[in-house]
Amino acid sequence: MTHPEDRPIGTRDEDMAAFLEHAGITRRMTDKALEVDAILQQWRRRIDKRELGQMALTELGLDIDLPKLDVLIATWAPSNEFGTETGETMVSTIATRLHIDPSRASRLVSELIGQGLLARGVSQQDARRTIVELTDKGRATVNAVRTIKFLLLGDFLSGWTDAEVETFLPLLDRFSTWSEESRAKGQSRLAPTIAELRAGLHKSAH
Repeated sequence: MTHPEDRPIGTRDEDMAAFLEHAGITRRMTDKALEVDAILQQWRRRIDKRELGQMALTELGLDIDLPKLDVLIATWAPSNEFGTETGETMVSTIATRLHIDPSRASRLVSELIGQGLLARGVSQQDARRTIVELTDKGRATVNAVRTIKFLLLGDFLSGWTDAEVETFLPLLDRFSTWSEESRAKGQSRLAPTIAELRAGLHKSAH
């Protein structure tokens, strides 16, 4: 039997496609899933480089890096990213919003305070609690970076028709939860198929 890695690249997924067909996924849908995954992986690699954010920092001549920019934006907490919940912002709040360790969030906040972009304040709800706030300089920085971002994104979307935008947005929102929904299905409807795949791995290891 020919080893998958010895086949032409275009045919290496034949065994997987056959298995998925056995599980009820059509060949056509497997091909589409492979196309979607390729686009996502290329997009992820571009996003990981964060070229747009770095370009904004460079163009504006800002003496901060991307992790610090993240902290500034998480402190400001724009509703399109973090929802409409309001309240005081503490170091722990920033850590939660960015999914980073509290000690790392604390270090970044301290450095930004030293640069005059953040300031510590006293909670109006509990005087024993310290909150974090943007300074005027910090607010101006966040506003300038976000303006560049939406200037570019808005310019890009201006080349789309209204129908394309109105079709794309709800589909993108729907697609954004695919991994959570698929995980739930993997624990229920797809569990027998996944168990079969796991058994095949165990068998090939012996």
